[in-house]
Amino acid sequence: MSKTILITGAAGGFGKGAAIGMARNGHNIIATVQVSSQVTPLREEVAALGLGDKIRVERLDLTDPYDIRQAQTWDFDILWNNAGMGEAGPVWEIPLDLVRKNFEVNVFLPLELTQGVVQRWVREGTAEGKKVVFTSSMGGLFTPANWGTYVSTKHALESVAEALQQELAAYGVKVQTINPGAYYTGYNETMADNPFRWLDDRVNFTKRADLRKGFDDFFATPEGKMDAQELIDRMIEVVPADEGKFRNVMPKAIEDMLKQHQLDAWENRI
Repeated sequence: MSKTILITGAAGGFGKGAAIGMARNGHNIIATVQVSSQVTPLREEVAALGLGDKIRVERLDLTDPYDIRQAQTWDFDILWNNAGMGEAGPVWEIPLDLVRKNFEVNVFLPLELTQGVVQRWVREGTAEGKKVVFTSSMGGLFTPANWGTYVSTKHALESVAEALQQELAAYGVKVQTINPGAYYTGYNETMADNPFRWLDDRVNFTKRADLRKGFDDFFATPEGKMDAQELIDRMIEVVPADEGKFRNVMPKAIEDMLKQHQLDAWENRI
């Protein structure tokens, strides 16, 4: 059955790839981007693919309250909170204003959008069969050193989603998370650059060369640079589906690793 799906953060990466794939499968997509200059190029690309009747491109900057209010009036069946940003670096030295910003963009603003949407569905009596999806992360379920700020926002999203699932069940609204591994979209690599705009060898205990080497070593592994199309293909199936798992970790090897990590955590010692 065809669904209308609102996607935040659809200018590139997972959001753009899944928007195109779901449109090709017959769904109607509202693909939103953060920056006005991204709208026309995506509209032109959609038209060139012959999907102009299936994908509507709009600006939705989550930091703009007027954009959020407008989006809350649109009609759709599924809200996919996919947009996000990340701050990396040692949590004992990162400037706190960057931590607050990361939580604002990844947690508070998607929650603001979601609250308005689901409250409208309930108020209008249209909530039955609707769905909210959050792009979380493998980092929503464990915390590697030097990624703590970003993944703590995803830990928070996990709790928000789990609470929403219980609270909205009586109204017929379904809730899911998607938890990608380190797929190669450029997102993680760009995030890894962020601490070098504030990390100062004259001031900080963490040295720039050491942090850079740690990031580079991880991205050089197969686990640090997986083909994003694998996840996009799964997102195309998961997001529109009426049934499925609450938490969707991909790939399977990462799911197995996270399950073992959570078991091991009970024996972790100081």
